Amino acid sequence: MFRLAALFVLLAAGSAAAQGSYPEQTVRILVGFSPGVAPDVTSRLLAERLTGVWGKPVVVENVTGAGGNIATDRVAKAAPNGYTLGMLGNGSLVFSPSLYDKLSFDPVKDFAPITRVFVAANVLLVPGDSPAKSLPELVALLRAQPGTYAHAGAGTSQHLAAELFKSMAGVEIRPVAYRGTTALLPDLLAGRVTLSFANVSNVMPLVREGKLRAFAVTSVQRSGAAPELPTMIEAGYPGFEAVPWFGLMAPAGTPAPIIEQLNRETHKVLAQPDVRKKLNDVGLDLNPGTPAEFAAAISREIPIWAAVIKRVGIKATD
Repeated sequence: MFRLAALFVLLAAGSAAAQGSYPEQTVRILVGFSPGVAPDVTSRLLAERLTGVWGKPVVVENVTGAGGNIATDRVAKAAPNGYTLGMLGNGSLVFSPSLYDKLSFDPVKDFAPITRVFVAANVLLVPGDSPAKSLPELVALLRAQPGTYAHAGAGTSQHLAAELFKSMAGVEIRPVAYRGTTALLPDLLAGRVTLSFANVSNVMPLVREGKLRAFAVTSVQRSGAAPELPTMIEAGYPGFEAVPWFGLMAPAGTPAPIIEQLNRETHKVLAQPDVRKKLNDVGLDLNPGTPAEFAAAISREIPIWAAVIKRVGIKATD
């Protein structure tokens, strides 16, 4: 009996030591988008700082395609040992379950949330020479004469923001789809579409030049990239939130001590003043939290957006 008890003690100690020595090899962070975009920039900055802390390489791997779903699927199917992580967004985790008839991963069951990392607010825009000088004037204009809105792709947060606005404001606006924000800007600038919701980091230079007019941001709190703009909630649309967000995820089954370590050390990196400044300067608002808070946000948002997507009839193939 004594020998058996001693064996259990040794095994437990060995397991604790193994978890305590994490990481012992290269850690990969998968990003479902091309280099240079917000989740990639954030992941590379995080990887650089964590490499310095751990003395082990942390590398970013861009796995593009299907709006981030390919990278998300790879994270879901990776070994749950802390060596494959994902910088995953609400496009895959919240919107995709309602946009695709079949999805190869379950956003609730297949992942171990670590922490949310950032929100990138969208902003409601009209051309610089639009007759609407305020949000109430825009609503009045659209009620008198239906318009159009440009969006960056079916099922994106910009697309859903416009549909939410359409529903809450009681206006008629017809969608015009483009392949990304860069593609829609020429028509918005020229006034060939009435309005658009676009990411604040992409359009504020044009707003400040007077080429576009901005009315409000779609985040719950004002954006650090445009603190002068009210939120849609402040502008009279209670509960309005439609933003792209990203967070760090591991595969389900990853040991809790590893998740806790990743959460703790990611928070420390994001709290560094130069890191905050670099990310704030490109329009990202940092909002780290606990794994439980991240999991609760995903579970809460899935049915909310499922109702919007079903009502509008959006599919990823649109």
